[in-house]
Amino acid sequence: MLSALNIAEAAPPADHPILGIWKLNLPELGCSETYRFRGDGTTLVTSAEEISESEYRIPARPSAKGVYRLEDRVVKDNGKKDCAGAVMKPGATATNFIRFHPSGKLFLMCADETMNTCIGPFERVRGEEA
Repeated sequence: MLSALNIAEAAPPADHPILGIWKLNLPELGCSETYRFRGDGTTLVTSAEEISESEYRIPARPSAKGVYRLEDRVVKDNGKKDCAGAVMKPGATATNFIRFHPSGKLFLMCADETMNTCIGPFERVRGEEA
């Protein structure tokens, strides 16, 4: 679990590929989500009417299988529905596995390291500050 006391030590290195703004298009839902991974170990996510903030932890380097384990805990949410119609609650946690495309412009988010159950691609958004 992340807390305000250990968030600084959980922050990724300044050159981590996760840092920045990523967009996930969900055409089947007629919706998109935007993820802002900040250098201080926090995220800002917008999905339909939902706006949420999380604390995350990700290792500096991928596993031997080339994936990063991403741990995330929601700390704030506006209580509105996301693209899937769900409402996130503060305190909700998730562990996912991230695989970056060699270009650094795309990644998949998967339920485990097998890469059998994934969403994406998340596309890097250039020209905006994280």
